[in-house]
Amino acid sequence: MPAIAPPSSSLCGPSSPCGASVCADEVVNVSSRGALRRLPGPPSRRAAPAWRTLRLRALLVGSLMAATLVSGPAAARDLIVRTETGSVKVTEVASGLKNPWSLAFLPDGRMLVTERPGTMRIVGRDGMVSAPIAGVPEVHARGQGGLLDVALSPDFATDGLIVFSYAEPTAKGARTAVARALLDADALRLEDVRRIFAQNEDPSGSHHWGSRLVFARDGTLFVTLGDRFHQRERAQAIDSHLGKVVRIALDGSVPADNPLVGRAGALPEIWSWGHRNVQGAALHPQTGELWTHEHGPQGGDEINRTRAGLNYGWPEVTYGREYVTGRTIGEGETRAGVEAPVLQFTPSIAPSGMAFYTGDVFPQWKGSLFVGALKFQLLARLVLDGERVVHEERMLTELGRRIRDVRQGPDGHLWLVDETEGRILRLDPA
Repeated sequence: MPAIAPPSSSLCGPSSPCGASVCADEVVNVSSRGALRRLPGPPSRRAAPAWRTLRLRALLVGSLMAATLVSGPAAARDLIVRTETGSVKVTEVASGLKNPWSLAFLPDGRMLVTERPGTMRIVGRDGMVSAPIAGVPEVHARGQGGLLDVALSPDFATDGLIVFSYAEPTAKGARTAVARALLDADALRLEDVRRIFAQNEDPSGSHHWGSRLVFARDGTLFVTLGDRFHQRERAQAIDSHLGKVVRIALDGSVPADNPLVGRAGALPEIWSWGHRNVQGAALHPQTGELWTHEHGPQGGDEINRTRAGLNYGWPEVTYGREYVTGRTIGEGETRAGVEAPVLQFTPSIAPSGMAFYTGDVFPQWKGSLFVGALKFQLLARLVLDGERVVHEERMLTELGRRIRDVRQGPDGHLWLVDETEGRILRLDPA
């Protein structure tokens, strides 16, 4: 499996998406198979005189400050950036959001936006941000937990239903849950809120909740679930919801054609297993299959065709390595009976949000798969030949912002959630 290498090979630091403490200054060499090898440091030199050292430091600091003023991450309202297929304008549509996580488009063009601390809001077409929507249940807003994804029912125009995922607090700890509710957008209120799914384990901790929501073409709902970090071995257990993708009906019932229905000792909701922390999911526009991406540990982020009844390996098979030590995890990178990823990223880009582009605003992008990145703060455009990734373009590095979600709007534009600045961004032709 070829690796996609980012413009930098530095490791995650204490602010890594998984929350682990890793030395960000360690120099490493990353091979196409994900192996890490320490490189020797520079040869020792005779110490320079103190006055010369101080003078050089002063010059260096001044140069760095000047470089930051001239070429630091862009925070302007609108920005023109170059891409391989032409210039693109990044337009700020809304700002002032707190840790925005996901968005869904309403039929009238407004957007339903989740904020991880536990608030849901509506953003108007003019960018006005509403007051909080009433009726959102209590969330476990710690670490990576809180209010997560949101999606409209396929029949929203007639039933008015939405679904949303969140970290649900329990007496023991917390778990990823999904609720459905009637949305009264004008009154800013959720009505008839019903929990339709919750993980069967609720460990302590604040990491790896997933969670993305995608409706299949048959109206069933895919829910992606994290392994909760310290319980990673449970990703291989089919009597656990940790580290799984599940498939349920809108009322929470189990579809009769789920792959593990009737299997002794297995949870019938499970669609696939062996996942670490899936934070991107979308249906392939031609095949209708579910594609997902998930965070690896130190390396080994994956993009997968997430098919029924398949094992995706974690933590027994992975391209990633242990934090800090760089040691091998599990048995290696491949194994019979484990589904190989379409693509893996080493080092990790920390992917979040995913969308296939099918619009007409950017005809040169039709058929491309877009993936946001938290750690490397960019938007990746993946060019596909069938189900193979044949090229990758790294875009919007000028922004220097964590891209939490990526959506194609009904207007054919590509929309982004900027988690760093609390903004909703739209890509326009320049």
